[in-house]
Amino acid sequence: RHVIHAAATRVILIVSTAADRIPVPAGHHLVAVDTVMSQPLGHSHDRFVPAERPTSTGENCYVLFTSGTTGQPNGVVVTHRNVCNILLTAPGDLGIRPGWRVGQLLNVAFDMAAWEILGCLSHGATLVIRGRDVATTAQRVDALIATPTILSGLDPDRCEQVKVVAVAGEPCPRPLADRWARRCAFYNACGPTETTIVNTMHRHDVNAARLTIGRPTPNNTVYVLDPAGRPCAIGDVGEMWAGGDCVSAGYLDNPALNAERYAPDPFLGDGRLMFRTRDLGRWTLDGQLEHLGRTDDQVKIRGFRVELDSVSAVLESVPGCRRAATLKLDDRSLVSFVAPRHVDPEAAKQAVASALPYYCVPTTIYPMAALPETSRGKIDKVALLRLATSGQWERAA
Repeated sequence: RHVIHAAATRVILIVSTAADRIPVPAGHHLVAVDTVMSQPLGHSHDRFVPAERPTSTGENCYVLFTSGTTGQPNGVVVTHRNVCNILLTAPGDLGIRPGWRVGQLLNVAFDMAAWEILGCLSHGATLVIRGRDVATTAQRVDALIATPTILSGLDPDRCEQVKVVAVAGEPCPRPLADRWARRCAFYNACGPTETTIVNTMHRHDVNAARLTIGRPTPNNTVYVLDPAGRPCAIGDVGEMWAGGDCVSAGYLDNPALNAERYAPDPFLGDGRLMFRTRDLGRWTLDGQLEHLGRTDDQVKIRGFRVELDSVSAVLESVPGCRRAATLKLDDRSLVSFVAPRHVDPEAAKQAVASALPYYCVPTTIYPMAALPETSRGKIDKVALLRLATSGQWERAA
């Protein structure tokens, strides 16, 4: 109801099985897509009539609702300039061209689905919409865009047609990046919805010393700033702010949140805005960005600051570990989940103890066949915490 009201919609697209669950305000049209698609195509006298004038680059392209901290989704207003800047420049275009097939694997409510759909169609390629079997679709396409969690469930050796893969949405394990980079062009990317899909990308080389999120995409910039808003020295960790043409037009009808997350860009000036990503990072000597977790992923354990993603990254380096997630259980202990089930918890715990201080070592490591996923293909940390605190993890494993 909130989305319908906030976005001032007039037409609502649904599947017929959901019709009785959608509140339909007066004056709205409800269209069941599956019902329409099941009808035979007949000759139509209707003709496509283009707009009288070209759309301005500053006009709104779409509004995408993200989960809000208050439980109410926030509508992010994305303009045509924002979208064209990532989809029509390299490397964001991913080399997609006519004759290619692009997989549509992701939930359409996820902004990376716009990368799949609009990135494909804007370059004259063919969009392959998945059914229930993601792997079957992946084996038939030239380009894959996914979260690391979804990609970890696919076998690169069975995806012989794939030429390029791009991941974003959550930290990518180095072994996963290496496995796919040996098969095809592999891009590790980063960026929240508010910076229009992604605003940094890096083509990974298996011989590289580290896996980074690369450099800002064309016409964009990233500032690594200290708490006072000053640029950090190279190698120093700070909070990443995004500037340039990636910065969206703000949250729909939410001036308070806009004031909190968007700020005048003192580096570009000219009335431009920059966005506070709440991602931690640092510049390397060769001009790459390292992603070091999020400000809200930093927790205190026994009085020491711990970055949860750093613990998970060590776990994912353990041979055989495909995915890992680490959570704060209480003020003295961490808990981790690893997949698949055959990962040895004691060996995994020893790997953390060898790489990080003692207070970073999880009290318990739970092996699972697969980690639960959100509807957007990311690790469902809320579900994992529920398992850890309820003692029900064995049933889930």
